Formats: sequence, structure tokens, C-alpha cells
Amino acid sequence: MTLTNQVALVTGAGNGIGRATALALAAAGAHVIAADIAGQQAEATAETIRSSQRRALAVQADVGDLADIDRMVRQALETFGQIDILVNNAGVTRRADIMDVTEQDWDRIHRVNAKGVFFCLQRVAREMILQRNGRIINIASIAGKGYVGASNVAYAASKGAVIGMTKLAALQLAKHNINVNSVCPGVTRTALSDANLQVRAQQDGVTLEEMERRRADLIPLKRANDPEDIAAMVVFLASAGARNITGQSFNVDGGLIPD
Repeated sequence: MTLTNQVALVTGAGNGIGRATALALAAAGAHVIAADIAGQQAEATAETIRSSQRRALAVQADVGDLADIDRMVRQALETFGQIDILVNNAGVTRRADIMDVTEQDWDRIHRVNAKGVFFCLQRVAREMILQRNGRIINIASIAGKGYVGASNVAYAASKGAVIGMTKLAALQLAKHNINVNSVCPGVTRTALSDANLQVRAQQDGVTLEEMERRRADLIPLKRANDPEDIAAMVVFLASAGARNITGQSFNVDGGLIPD
């Protein structure tokens, strides 16, 4: 699954799934633009990639801001001249019951998880159309497929939107030789999921260790994802081995939900 000299743009690359994905793409041979709203974290990811003798660019960008998206893409093109792979990973959430979700929650979550994904996809696709080639991989979630353990209903709705736009974008961009797929992580060990787990432990009056055990017991394979599990699927979807796969949403969840 070599990606030698391919150029990959990864949003939310400062930590968690985004960082693991940026490093995995670089390990497969790609040059990487590591974008994150936290510029220092983006730079840390880029520096790690550079230490492995791959080229990397760090960009501070808020994917909910169209001007930032355009600047991010322009910087990528000025540095590398092309974008072959887009990984739409940036996302936000918080743990909340359906009756506790606020308008502020809804707007914040959809601004990044739905609006950000679409307009990053659209902006990069403009360049890929000119190249007559590209791979777009959106990080959705099994929450978008009805997973009962979703952090909140607004998050589930935003990830359902990602799955829907993946399907339609794949159909409309296929004529330009652009593949569009999404990855739907299940329970994954990241700072974001750990914060949600801490809230659940406090709500249930149990230790964090007990909540981690309960979480693992619900997974048929009895283990949560590491970010690298998601990154491995992204690398495959970005590779020539997935050249005839488009419009699909792949669960990486240890068997949590059937699909």
C-alpha cells in the first residue's frame, strides 16, 4: 500500500486519530500537511514526520471558517503543488443527554463536523478535478449509524451527515476519477473519548477503570480501537488497492454494530 510521493492533507492532525493517520500516511510514503486548530500540536505532528525523512507542513486552521480552509489549501499547494489525499478528520463533541443538548452545542458540533467536512471536501475537490485524480476519506462514526453509545444526538446527526455526503460526493465526483469514502470508528482511545468516559464514570458513580472495563465488555472483540486502527483503514483507502472502492462507509468498531 505504498503512497510514495503522494501528498496528503489531514485535518485535526494534532492528536488522536488525526495524528495517528498523518504518521501512518507518512510511513506509507506520503508527504503530509498536518492541519489543526491548535497550531503547536500541528507543528509537533509535522516535526515527527520530518524526523522520518518525509516532507511535512504544519498549518493552523479552523475548518469551520471557509477563509481558513482556502488559506490551508493554498499553503498546501504552494508547498507541494498538489493534493492527492484529503482526510477530513477534525471533529468535536461533548457528552450530553438528549434533553441537555443546547443550541450552542448543536451549532458548535455541526460547524466543525458537518460544515467543516463538506467545505474542506469541496475546496480540495476543486484541485483534484484539475488533476483528474484524488482520494477523499471522511472520518465519520458509528454514531451516525445509530450507535446507542453516541456522545449526544447532535454529534450523531453530524456524523450521519458525513455518511450521507460521502455517498453523494462519491457519485458526483466519480467522473473526475476521485474516490470518496468514510471510516466509521467505534470506541476509540483518544483524549476526546477519554473526556467523555470520565463524565460517564462520574454520572454512574464508578471509577474510570470500571467504566473502561464496562466499555470493553460491550465490544464483541473485547477491545477498544487505538487511533492506529483507524489510521490503517485510511491508508488502505488512500492506496491503489482501493482504486475501485467509492461511496462506502466502513465500520472499525470491534463488531459493535452490524452493517
